[in-house]
Amino acid sequence: MKKVIINLRSLIVLIHDLLVCFFAWCGAYLLRFNFDIPPEHFLVMFHMLYLIIPLQLITIIFSSIHKGSWRFVGLIDLKRIVIAVFLSVFSLVFFLTLAKSYFLVPHSVLIIYPVLLISMMGGGRFLYRVIRESQLHVIKKEHYKPVIIFGARQTGIALAKELLQGNTWRVVGFLDEDRSLFNREISGIKVLGDLENLAYQSKKLNVKNLIIASTDLNINFKREIISEASALGIDLLTVPSLDDLISGRLIVPKIRPINVEDLLGREKVELDNSGLNKLINKSTVVVTGAGGSIGSELCRQILKFQPKQLLCLDISEYSIYKLQQELEMYSISTQIINIVGNVNDALRLNKIFSKYKPKVVFHAAAYKHVPLMENINVIEAFNNNVMGTLTLAKCCKKANVDKFVLVSTDKAVNPTNVMGATKRLAEIVCQCLQDNLKTQFITVRFGNVLGSSGSVIPKFRNQIADGGPITVTHPEITRYFMSIPEAAQLVMQACLMGSGGEIFVLDMSDPIKIIDLAKDMIRLSGYKDDEIKIEFSGLRPGEKLYEELLSSDEKTHITPHPKVKIASARKINKTWFKEMIKWISSLSSKDENQIKEELKNWIKEYNNDSSSLNVNKQNNL
Repeated sequence: MKKVIINLRSLIVLIHDLLVCFFAWCGAYLLRFNFDIPPEHFLVMFHMLYLIIPLQLITIIFSSIHKGSWRFVGLIDLKRIVIAVFLSVFSLVFFLTLAKSYFLVPHSVLIIYPVLLISMMGGGRFLYRVIRESQLHVIKKEHYKPVIIFGARQTGIALAKELLQGNTWRVVGFLDEDRSLFNREISGIKVLGDLENLAYQSKKLNVKNLIIASTDLNINFKREIISEASALGIDLLTVPSLDDLISGRLIVPKIRPINVEDLLGREKVELDNSGLNKLINKSTVVVTGAGGSIGSELCRQILKFQPKQLLCLDISEYSIYKLQQELEMYSISTQIINIVGNVNDALRLNKIFSKYKPKVVFHAAAYKHVPLMENINVIEAFNNNVMGTLTLAKCCKKANVDKFVLVSTDKAVNPTNVMGATKRLAEIVCQCLQDNLKTQFITVRFGNVLGSSGSVIPKFRNQIADGGPITVTHPEITRYFMSIPEAAQLVMQACLMGSGGEIFVLDMSDPIKIIDLAKDMIRLSGYKDDEIKIEFSGLRPGEKLYEELLSSDEKTHITPHPKVKIASARKINKTWFKEMIKWISSLSSKDENQIKEELKNWIKEYNNDSSSLNVNKQNNL
């Protein structure tokens, strides 16, 4: 039915254009002879229509101008009309010359005709669009929600045009910091001023929504916008990205509320796509901890490079089920194999690796929650984070896997908790297993990721939804943050760059105070600062005030990628390593306090007296 309607519309437009051709040809003669056409020229005019109409029909169909939507007519459509008209006129002159009848048609008619035809064909279309948009404007003024767009540049202009065709928003103006744009109109929409004008214009125009469409705002200015909008009771929204706008992927429902990730102000990650494609395409890749935040994002990013098989391994059945449901919606040729299993099960891992023969393994499976691993679950942290890494790494060596990538954490640096210490031991496992044989062991170390399971973001969201208070452990506590996609992409980049034995450190930019994060989330949720309380609960066991990406004896070396560096970690004695593994194997019979004390013998920089360490750290700043 839809196909029939489209063909009928095209036919109506085609008939319209041929009628316009008739009137333009006759009009050219009328203008040429001052509306008094001699009889002999009248006959020529009439007979020439038998040639002109077919020629115009062919050029219209050839250029597809009858298929264009009048509602969205623009310069591209006008360009097609001009080309079609001049093709028909040149063809007419060509046929007249061949027939030696060139003198029959006045030369001025051949000049006036295309001018009239272009004006009438193009004018009709643009008039329809003007009338249509005028009607929409009247409807929108009464029924649609008024909105101001912050950013009168490429992104904002593209967004305004997109919203014009929607049925939700009515763009009443732009705001921009460029004073040269003030009081000017862009696409018929006035630039109302800068952020200082928001209060006046929002009240005058009854605006309760502001869309941030500027891509180059720094974090502090974004916070200023949030603070101002919050004070005025204005809801903030943003658009996904400039790439989506330019490529046409943006649709109005994708406009979303601004969130805390937008305040990171981090640049887009540039990947070596050709190198990653060579590494992953048509290969078998394993991701452990595939149901987690980093693991699931790694799966999504890996699928872009079309591996032959993707093995998603996780100990949680529910996490694997959720990932399976999501990835099933992808239109891909990759075979996805979902495995519920434990990285400590050497027998099962060997069978899996023997059957599927993976080329690359990303090891994201780990226990990462500091307070949970600090008491009662200490042995599980060692079993999973250290012994699980060792078991999986040995299976990789046995199966001749090309690359093994350990996803580590900044908490492994000068650890004050069991989780961080076990991740440092996992790093040591990868260092010690590295030899000159096939498998390359690579470690990637980075800080917190926004929105990951167990992070402060979901916790703060829930507390705000409950009306508060938000609990922050300490007013001075800071953390490094990056987005989940950025972390996953840089892990893949480090995998490509690594040749074995390196510890890669990702650029985390500047640390963020957790209390500032809490205040931002309060404002982004539509509350004022005093409407949701912030309470300080005190540092939890093993928790630091400040995270570090390097220990005191580590230095970094640059790499070809600006966001990835290599830490020069100290060498590990193989005999020491064997004794350490033997010690971990004996932990099940020991008390947790004893384990923590003995841990200091293996990780010299480990200090579980976090309170004294944090005070000393604070005094040194």
